[in-house]
Formats: sequence, C-alpha cells, structure tokens
Amino acid sequence: MNLWVSMDDEGARTSDENAFNRSLAPLAVHFAALGAPRPEYKPYSWIRFEDQARVLLDEKVRVFSFIYGIPPQEILEECRAKHIVTIGTATTPEEGAALQEAGVDAVVASGFEAGGHRSSFLRAAEDSLTGTFSLVPQIANMVDVPVIAAGGIADARGAIAALTLGAEAVQMGTVFLACEESGASLLHRQALRGKKIRAHRADKGLHRKTCAGNPQPLAGGVEPGGNGDSALSVATKTRQKPRDPGRSGGPVGSPAPMGWAKCQSVYLHRRIGFLDLISRGGF
Repeated sequence: MNLWVSMDDEGARTSDENAFNRSLAPLAVHFAALGAPRPEYKPYSWIRFEDQARVLLDEKVRVFSFIYGIPPQEILEECRAKHIVTIGTATTPEEGAALQEAGVDAVVASGFEAGGHRSSFLRAAEDSLTGTFSLVPQIANMVDVPVIAAGGIADARGAIAALTLGAEAVQMGTVFLACEESGASLLHRQALRGKKIRAHRADKGLHRKTCAGNPQPLAGGVEPGGNGDSALSVATKTRQKPRDPGRSGGPVGSPAPMGWAKCQSVYLHRRIGFLDLISRGGF
C-alpha cells in the first residue's frame, strides 16, 4: 500500500465556491461540447496521513510505501515492531540519505522520467529533476538499504541498466496502464502503445503538486491563479472533473467515457514509445 506523507494543499484549503465558479467559467464551452454535466462545488475535505497510516498498521499490511516525505518516527517504529516492510521514495541523493537515516527498509530512486506526481520533499520538484540512470548510482552509493529504480523503465534493457547501476529491483507503472485491467480508457491505452506522443512536461495542475505527463489541447488553457482559483485545476489539466461525467458521479480516477477521454491528459513516463516493443515480446 502506498500513501502520501504530505497532503498539504494550501490552494484547496483556502478556495471557496466563488473561486470554484471562476475557474469553471472558461471550461463551460468544453463541457457543453461533450454533453457533460456541470461539476458541483464541494468544500475541501482534509485527509490526515496519520489516520490513513493507522488503517494499514492495524491491518498489518506486508509492505507500506510512501511518497512526499518521511512518516513520523513512531509510525516507522510500529512498522518495524509489526514486521511491516517500509519503502520511501527519493528524487535526490539527499532524500535517499534522509530516508535511510529514518530507518526505512528500501528506497525508491524516482527519476524525472517517471510519470505522475513528482514526490520531492527536501527541495521543490522543479529543483529535483535528476534522470533515473543518473540518480540510481548516486543513491546506491549513499545508502546501505536496497535501491529500487523507477522512472522511464519499460523493457528488459531498462531493467538490466538499472540493476547494473546499483538497483536491486525496478518499479514500473506506466507500462501496466496499457493493460485492459488498468481501467484506463481505450484512447489512453492506444496512446501508450503508439509512437506519436512525445511531449513530456511537468505542471502543477493536479492537486497543485508537480506531475509529469503528456499535455492535451486544454492544457495551459486555464492556469491556476494565485488568488485561490485552483479548485478546478484537476479539470483544467487532467480533463476529469472532481466527479467524472456520465458515470453516476464516480470519483476522479474512474474510467472516463469515450467522448471525455478524447480530452484527457495522459500521465505517463517519458519512454512510452517502447510499449509497442513489449507487445511484440521485447520484455
């Protein structure tokens, strides 16, 4: 199980319904074009990491991984007492050293090629953009615990390179989105297997946290402002509203209908062009 240690989102906590409506206004034409219902405002609901971690501890999960920081020492100590393996995520060598000092059992070295959230916690994500195959040996040289390489690895060549550089395992995510079981839309899976998408950028459109992915037509059309107008950043960047259209109000992340999928940004790692290799037995 994986959790975020830091759930802080100042923009969401200070935003109100007026800010929500201001952010929504520029998107009205796109909702109409898709025949999608207008999203409804819902006040921000705070989620405490400690409450989530308590569930995992009580259930005695076998492995507890986390991003965006280091859990309080008492949580890590309870994990050790219950023989729960802990895995922290580092985007810089310094973060790897901090995780080892805290007593984690393994460190994920997450390079800038990784898709999804940039899980930096000692410096800003924009200042922690080290490539996977540069980051892995640096962290491996600094820590004594196993290092798991992550970011841009999608075939046997990448896995072998990571192991050669000092990793003891690799972690892959985007490659599995191409599976039907992932719940990704058909267009998303087709994009992953195709060779046309090459853009890869980081933005703060999702949860005000820096993400890496492939921008689509609406990206950049509405930028979160500095006055609290960030309530609809999830809609402006991922093309999914706080409640997905056409799916009985399912939560963000549930599979989107085909018409809506055409406007989705695709959060993925940098080497998506290699996924067609896997389908031909390259991994």
